[in-house]
Amino acid sequence: MNKNLEKLFKIAQKEERIILGLMSGTSLDGLDMALCKFKGAGLSTSVEILHFETCPYENSFKEAIKQVFSKKTVDLELLCLLNAQIARQHAEIINQTLKKWGYTSNDVDAIASHGQTVYHAPKIKHQLNNYPDATLQIGDGDHLAHLTGIITLSDFRQKNIAAGGEGAPLAVYGDYLLFAHQEIDRILLNIGGIANFTYLPAKRKAENIFSTDVGPGNTILDHFMMQKFNLYFDEDAKYAKKGNLNHNLLEALLADDFFTQPVPKSTGPEHFNLAYLNEAQQKSNTSHLKEEDVLATLCEFTALGIAKAIQENISVSGEIEILMSGGGIHNPLLVERLKHHLPRLTFISMQEVLGINPDAKEALLFALLANETLYGKPDGYNFPNQEKLPKISMGKLSFPE
Repeated sequence: MNKNLEKLFKIAQKEERIILGLMSGTSLDGLDMALCKFKGAGLSTSVEILHFETCPYENSFKEAIKQVFSKKTVDLELLCLLNAQIARQHAEIINQTLKKWGYTSNDVDAIASHGQTVYHAPKIKHQLNNYPDATLQIGDGDHLAHLTGIITLSDFRQKNIAAGGEGAPLAVYGDYLLFAHQEIDRILLNIGGIANFTYLPAKRKAENIFSTDVGPGNTILDHFMMQKFNLYFDEDAKYAKKGNLNHNLLEALLADDFFTQPVPKSTGPEHFNLAYLNEAQQKSNTSHLKEEDVLATLCEFTALGIAKAIQENISVSGEIEILMSGGGIHNPLLVERLKHHLPRLTFISMQEVLGINPDAKEALLFALLANETLYGKPDGYNFPNQEKLPKISMGKLSFPE
């Protein structure tokens, strides 16, 4: 037997598996790394996060990715180069971080790499009848595996699309296995560049579970901060808190067909970006607004987009807990407005209640998908009658040698 296959077979027989989950989001903050210890799979999954760290990217690296990010027309040579370079950069970060944590490549059973999304094109966006939903993440798994010496699973979103999904959001699989509660309805809300949530009804009623993007999270806010203040984000909403909500701009921002489309659906910075904001300002005659007023209105736009999606698609007659993750949870104005619009929901801390760092959640979830592929069965998450949530194993395998 090929020794790589033999090693893979041994991993699948182990009672515990150590998997390093990687996440690099559309905000381009850096590489999230969650070193996770798994036991079991499917509904019997238990996990412990052994270490978590975010390694920030250098500005030059961010700027290179931005040249191919969310653009219809790009330099194909640069795209090709970055597919390898992102993986090589991640491998260097991984090797340094594992050494700092006191681990060698032999201690880690697998890497689960999300890669770097550069374009997301569901049918709802491209509207071309002869083409399927599509998405593209770069950061090649073979480079990662060879340079770290660790079996790598990557490119998780393609199988979801091949089986009938839109490739996003994939969090529903891990949310269901890790966070569903027997007695309480839960909403797992992630406010990254794009905001999405997973609805988990009590008693693990898989037929009623769904996950959907709901609109922009931090993407327009962050791009506006870079354009106007040369800052990557509005730390503690320092600038937005000084501004005033403009209702005309807010109305124009919300006047988009995406918000009336049925769930589940997906979107990305290809749609919600500075051009989207500029068009809304022109339509509402608000191009003269102070930067702080625009930021305050964008916070309200994100909060209201999330709240409306929850209110229109989930009955809030009973007790519902909402657990938040993603960079948006560190924006106090955004969180304040979200709680204002959802007064009947109970906001709970993922860290205090579940012992999970919310900043580590996305990296953890991709590690879980890898654990399912290595050890579980596709029907570990069976969502009846939901075409966009196929029961599949995800992730392409890359061997070190």
